[in-house]
Amino acid sequence: MWFTLPTDKVVDKLDVDPGAGLTEEEAVARLATYGANKLRGKKKKTVLQLFIAQLQDALIYVLFGAVVITLVMGEYIDAIIILLVIIINAVLGVAQEVKAGKAIEALQKMAAPGALVKRAGVVKEIPAEQVVPGDLLILEAGRFVAADLRLLESANLQIDESALTGESVPAEKDALLVLDNPNTSLGDRANSAFMSTLVTYGRGIGVAVETGMRTEVGKIADVIDRHEEEPTPLELRLDELGKMLGKLAVGVCVLIFIVALLQGRDLAEMFLTAVSLAVASIPEGLAAIVAVVLAIGVTSMAKKNAIIKRLPAVEALGSVNIVCSDKTGTLTQNKMTVTKYFNLSQGEVTVERQNGHAAAEDAKMLAKAMVLCSDATFERGEGTGDPTEIALLAFADELGIDRKNLNDTTKRVGELSFESKRKLMSTLVQENGRLTVYTKGAFDNLLKICTHVLEHGHVVPFSDAHKRKYADAAENISDQALRTLAAAHRPVDSRIDPAVMEKDLIFLGIVGMIDPPREEARRAIEKAKRAGITTLMITGDHKNTAYAIATDLGIANKQAQAITGENIDSYSDAEFASKIADLRVFARVSPQHKVEIVRALKSNGNIVSMTGDGVNDAPS
Repeated sequence: MWFTLPTDKVVDKLDVDPGAGLTEEEAVARLATYGANKLRGKKKKTVLQLFIAQLQDALIYVLFGAVVITLVMGEYIDAIIILLVIIINAVLGVAQEVKAGKAIEALQKMAAPGALVKRAGVVKEIPAEQVVPGDLLILEAGRFVAADLRLLESANLQIDESALTGESVPAEKDALLVLDNPNTSLGDRANSAFMSTLVTYGRGIGVAVETGMRTEVGKIADVIDRHEEEPTPLELRLDELGKMLGKLAVGVCVLIFIVALLQGRDLAEMFLTAVSLAVASIPEGLAAIVAVVLAIGVTSMAKKNAIIKRLPAVEALGSVNIVCSDKTGTLTQNKMTVTKYFNLSQGEVTVERQNGHAAAEDAKMLAKAMVLCSDATFERGEGTGDPTEIALLAFADELGIDRKNLNDTTKRVGELSFESKRKLMSTLVQENGRLTVYTKGAFDNLLKICTHVLEHGHVVPFSDAHKRKYADAAENISDQALRTLAAAHRPVDSRIDPAVMEKDLIFLGIVGMIDPPREEARRAIEKAKRAGITTLMITGDHKNTAYAIATDLGIANKQAQAITGENIDSYSDAEFASKIADLRVFARVSPQHKVEIVRALKSNGNIVSMTGDGVNDAPS
């Protein structure tokens, strides 16, 4: 486990110079040994293979039997009609799989990023497929991570791992951290970076420890590759019907033959009669009717931007009684949003549409500080940059703070960048000939460097009573699974040394933010509940956050209904299957846990669907 080793042992095991990286000769040799850094997909089926697969069904076998018998009887038109039914059914199935396959391929071909590596002391860009174990990768904002890395250096490094872990907030990384627990979940491996995740802030250097199918995302791809498609309820029922009709046809033939023998009738004539009755018992049009009805369902789903790979999957969706849903981006907006703020003038306030005029001046000062201490941009409801900073700019916009106007009337003349150790960021801003320090960051850290506080528009000494009020408010907001941030400022007479910017500040207030639920998700869950369908949340996010969202959406109403991946590991398969009926929220889970959850639900006779927007949802 690379994350349990210090950096010096990692580079020793990989036999790489941490200053210069691999030589080109070493990289070529390792590429030959480990193979290209890419994910393998399932071998693509030919159209002929897809066509043959459509014919492997008990009802189709019965229809083929009917074709043979009708040909023997000389009923050529009937034989042709039945054969056409079989072909139409197969062609519809093939057409749908080919269409879905092209859509999926288009998604897979999106953005194959390059990698910035250091080889023989030279930093250069190479195709991601050429990255090998031991390569030194340079990480910077906006770049995708091209392999699984053990970080060697990190400077305020934050990585968006939501697609892999379900975390709404970019993960803060620390290269110096050494983890003791070999079972540490992906979301808690702060000294590592993973293939296909996105660097959102800061910079770092990491050494590639796994590439291709050996990466965490590669393991997920491997599970998908080995997964065998299970028959849908409709396919099972049609298969049973086909077998029953086959037995019925044989039974009719045998029975009539026996009657003919007992009555002494002409055996040839009775054989033809028996065969005719057997053929008449076969519903030749059923396969075509089912295929056409399912095709109509596929068309309807396509209009709602849903890709259906196999026709029977439409019916399977209609049979589902449990929906397992990922949280981030599926049940929630995957967009951090300020939902609460607190100051001494107003107390705790829930943020709603206030058109910029209902907010108190102290609240506007809090929002202004957040804006002037931000590197993100926000315009017409859309932002670019760090998700947390975008949320703060949207909050300021909600309270009527005009970012464009602020940009025109202010100028940043100094700054102290965010650092994970300080958990603070400060700027020195010139406005109307005056200089002001603005600071935002973690509540506890900011509290320690403030000597005054804003109360009803007046600056007063920051007493212990004031601090207790803020501490209680911060705890209350955190208990609602919201992430808290605080802001402060201080007017100064002249430009000051950045080293003393974060001193003797005036505390302005705190905000609480969360990735809020989608309104359409709330409506869908309520509709599903009325239809007798239970919705479960499965996420890699923290338990408290997951439970808060689940409670808000009506998925859960008791803490006992929420468990973590660690809890799942402590149960045997039988124990987990017996307990799962009482559970609604599964937090801090891995892709393998998701598979185990779906398996346990199915073992209890449930028909289960899984929905999500991350690669970690695909295996389940």
